[in-house]
Amino acid sequence: MSRFRPGRVIGVSVGTLVILMIGVYGPATLLGPLPTAAVTLTEPAAPVAASTPVLPVAGTSGILALTPVSEAAADDDADESTAPDTAALGAAPIATGGGAEALPMASAAKIITALVVLDAKPLAAGEAGPAYSLVTADYQDYLDYTAEDARTVIVFPGESWTEREMLQAMILGSSNNHADTLARWAFGSVDAYLAAANEWLAANGMDDTTVVDANGLADGSAGTGADLARIAALAATNPVIADIIAKPASALVGQRGVNNTTAYLPDEGITGISRSYTDAGGVCFLFTAAVTVETETFTFAGAFLGEPDYDTLTADLTALMTSARAGVTQLPVLTQGDVYATLTTAWGDTADAVVGTPKTRFGWQAASPGEVVVDLDAVATGRAGNAVGRVTVDAFGESVSSNLKLESSLTDPGPGWRLMHPVPLITALIEAQ
Repeated sequence: MSRFRPGRVIGVSVGTLVILMIGVYGPATLLGPLPTAAVTLTEPAAPVAASTPVLPVAGTSGILALTPVSEAAADDDADESTAPDTAALGAAPIATGGGAEALPMASAAKIITALVVLDAKPLAAGEAGPAYSLVTADYQDYLDYTAEDARTVIVFPGESWTEREMLQAMILGSSNNHADTLARWAFGSVDAYLAAANEWLAANGMDDTTVVDANGLADGSAGTGADLARIAALAATNPVIADIIAKPASALVGQRGVNNTTAYLPDEGITGISRSYTDAGGVCFLFTAAVTVETETFTFAGAFLGEPDYDTLTADLTALMTSARAGVTQLPVLTQGDVYATLTTAWGDTADAVVGTPKTRFGWQAASPGEVVVDLDAVATGRAGNAVGRVTVDAFGESVSSNLKLESSLTDPGPGWRLMHPVPLITALIEAQ
């Protein structure tokens, strides 16, 4: 007859536990996955611009990088030729100058009229569009604005004007009467146009700009340099408006001459979009400008509002273009070796995640790149030079990406550390299941 022996039971239990530890714990810790390294994000210092934009101190102004017109027009289908350029809408200004308050915009309001009308009545580049027979109200506008010594292009009741011809008269000749005619033709009344235009401005993120007339003679049609630079960019990338400015008509209906009021300082690389003066607004100028370095060209849109006179406008534009020629170059967007994250293992190893492939962009770096997104793999160990993820930077309105590599190695901690640290290893094993 056998007797119960507690000591023997304890011994067997301990032995079993030891065997289990050797058979399960040992392999689990020695051969199981390691916990992934903790990540600390960092961001390198922004490169210093060679030359920042020189903008007027007075008034309000802004400049915005844009896609060249030739590229924008080539990429659009005919039935989408008047759609806003999303890059121009979404990009932040390169720089702003003067005050941030809205100022009277004078005939820059006519460019808003052109964009809003084309949004409602689309055209393809070069297309004449539908014809409109002018009525008495259109002729009366001509008489009234002429009496006020405001810019006009002569019309008569019953004349037939195509949409393109009306746009040419308004944009090239800065015709105040044609701005009202276009507003009534496209929307039924000037008031209906104004409701649509202000809704369009708000929908496109230009909350600081308001129009109270179609031609900008009223002081209440006002905007900021930042918003109006975006208007200039949208006009420059609209194939219909760009074509009208690039191929100015010398005569319109009835062979009536029309003077191109937009051109200004072409020798500086500037293409005017709208140039005007009112007592309240001063000189207001919307434009694009181009700087070519070797085989590459950088184009930007700009708006100057509230310039006191044309001599000041000339001096300020010349200073801007001098700073542009000094500042436009190949810019380091992602520099090889720049650190965007540091990885730290549970056993104390550290390694930086650095840019493996440098990326540059041709442009004008007046401010540090925008949002940075770092996407890292789950890493426990790795050799120096191993790819561990990517970094993406919003640079000058474009998404630029490069690979991230380990600058130094993250090594295995060895059996001693593994056996002495069961909790992180078991956690890693569970997470790997």
